[in-house]
Amino acid sequence: MSVIVLLTQLLNGVQLGVLLFLLSAGLTLVFGIMNFINLSHGSLYMLGAYFGAAAYTATGSFLLAVVAATGGSLLLGLIVERVALARLYAREHLDQVLATFGLILIFNEVARVTWGPSSVYIDVPGTLVGAVDLLGLSYPRYRLFIIGVGVAVAVALYLLIHRTRLGMLIRAGASVPTMVGALGVNLARLNALVFALGAALAGLAGLLAAPLMSVQPGMGEPILIVALVVIVTGGIGSIRGAFYGALIVGIVDTVGRAFLPELLRLMLSPSLARAAGPALASMLIYLVMAGVLALRPQGLFPVKHG
Repeated sequence: MSVIVLLTQLLNGVQLGVLLFLLSAGLTLVFGIMNFINLSHGSLYMLGAYFGAAAYTATGSFLLAVVAATGGSLLLGLIVERVALARLYAREHLDQVLATFGLILIFNEVARVTWGPSSVYIDVPGTLVGAVDLLGLSYPRYRLFIIGVGVAVAVALYLLIHRTRLGMLIRAGASVPTMVGALGVNLARLNALVFALGAALAGLAGLLAAPLMSVQPGMGEPILIVALVVIVTGGIGSIRGAFYGALIVGIVDTVGRAFLPELLRLMLSPSLARAAGPALASMLIYLVMAGVLALRPQGLFPVKHG
C-alpha cells in the first residue's frame, strides 16, 4: 500500500464526510432541538438531487442547479412541516416515525412518476473537471470542491448558531422552549425555520452527490441510515458533533472498504477473506458507533447547555 493510495482514500473519506455532514447537520438540528424524528430527511436529499439535476439539464448552469436544489428543498420542507409534521411535535416518537416513513413512500412514488424509474445522470461542471496536483497527489477537482463547500457550510452554521441572535434563540428553544415561548418568541415559526434550514442542506448534499452517483428513487434511505450513525456518534443536537462525527464515519467507511479486505488476505485464506472482507468493511461504522455508545452514550461532542 503506497502513501499516495492511502492519502487518496483519506481525502475520499473526508469528501464523503462533508457530504454526510450536510445531510446530518439538518437532521441533528431537527432531532436535537425539536425532539422530532424525521425519517423523511433522506427523501429531501433525494428530491434536492432531482431538482438540481432538472435545473442543470435545462440550463447547463451548475449555479442555478444549486439554487434549485437548495431553494426547492427549503420550500418543500416548509410545506411539509406546516401541512403534515407541525401537529406531530407533541406526539410520541412512534407516531413521528410512522408518519415520516409514510412520507418516504410518497416521495419515492412522486419521484418515480415525475422523473421515471430509471436513473438520472448529470455531468461534473466543466470548470470542475480534471484533477489538482497536491504535493504529488493528483486529486479530482470536483471532490475538492465538495470538501470546500462542506467546510464553508460548517463555518457558516457555527457562526449562525453561536454568534447570532437567531442562533441564541435556536439554542434556547432546545433547552427551555417554555421560557422562550413566554418571552414572546414564535416557537412554531422558529421550528419551521430550523426544519427548512435542514431541508435546504439536505437538498444541497443531494445535488453535490449527483455527479458522483446516479440519481434515482429511494436513494435517500441508505444514506439516511449512515447520517443517523453520524449524529449518534457525534452527539445529537450538536453541529460540532455532526461535523466531526461525519468526518470520522466518512474516513472509517472509505478506508475500511478500501483496505480491510486486503488486510484480511494476509491473515485468512483467500476465499474466506473474499467472503468476510466486504461484510466486515460495511460493519465498521456501526462498530464505531457501538463503541462510542458504550464509552460516551451522549456522543463524542454533545451539546453544551448553559
